[in-house]
Amino acid sequence: EVQLQAYGGGLVQAGGSLRLSCTFSGFPSADYTLGWFRQAPGKEREGVSCFRDDGSTYYADSVKGRFTISRDNAKNTVYLQMNSLRSEDTAVYYCAAARGWAGMSESQYEYWGQGTLVTVSS
Repeated sequence: EVQLQAYGGGLVQAGGSLRLSCTFSGFPSADYTLGWFRQAPGKEREGVSCFRDDGSTYYADSVKGRFTISRDNAKNTVYLQMNSLRSEDTAVYYCAAARGWAGMSESQYEYWGQGTLVTVSS
């Protein structure tokens, strides 16, 4: 059974930091792109960052230099370190997995975790 579980969201002041975690199981993750998406209130879901074991990495322009994606294979966990948070980062964050390299092409992601809410207060 495929499972992705995102957690680590919460309330933080602008300028602060949070680290999101996503544990996964049930698929050969070495062949998959692991990504983070987010959906702000009243907006469409958008890609934030993704990573594949061969080192391929992508960041949305809005988070470059502030967010860092990483992975711990021993723990089957992918992280999203979020620094210098802004009010516009407020959203529900989702982790997802896609076979091969998918970049942030949402339609290619076949497995999704439940979201975790990040609220940044100004």
